[in-house]
Amino acid sequence: MTRILIIEDEARIASFISKGLSASGLVPHVVEDGASGLAVALSGEFDLVVLDVGLPGMGGFEVLRRLRESGDVTPVIILTARDSASDVIAGLEGGADDYMPKPFSFGELLARIRLRLRDVPTPGEDVTQLRAGGIVLDLRSRRVTAGDRTTDLSSREFLLLESFLRHPGQVLSREQLLSQVWGYDFDPGSNIVDVYVRYLRRKIGAAAIETVRGMGYRLRG
Repeated sequence: MTRILIIEDEARIASFISKGLSASGLVPHVVEDGASGLAVALSGEFDLVVLDVGLPGMGGFEVLRRLRESGDVTPVIILTARDSASDVIAGLEGGADDYMPKPFSFGELLARIRLRLRDVPTPGEDVTQLRAGGIVLDLRSRRVTAGDRTTDLSSREFLLLESFLRHPGQVLSREQLLSQVWGYDFDPGSNIVDVYVRYLRRKIGAAAIETVRGMGYRLRG
């Protein structure tokens, strides 16, 4: 059981991450302020920490500093404002393992989390490939093989196909896919999911992804 600590005071973002982690088979725990987050992180019960920079009371950088000074080596991914190069530099130099600029898609965050947890894979999970219905997605090269054809994917195509492959045979709504691939600031009225499903069908076969009228899409198992 892989446990992820989320130290984030903005409820919308914390909920967005927590729900996505739960759906991906990970166990999230949310703390809303820096001092409490540090105390929980030092418990040694978590496999990775997602740490916001802008926290009330004790800021994220101070939490990170104290965590590392204690000798704790738990992987830390910091969340920082868009285009804040100074935050990124300060975080990485302070001992963070990675960073995510806001706003972000859950798929991108999950990929970074899995990268940092690669040495401790989820039991039974193939950390290099996903397979379903004759489709093989290589998580390292971001290439898909369908039948005898191997094709490169764009970053969004990769995240979308990964979402389908992690839920084979399950109907995923457009809202779910928007949230997982395009992030918590998605436009619910956008048709971008339909556009990218068409792109994927060209690469893996039109029959691979089924349209479920009024509900969303399903990858045939």
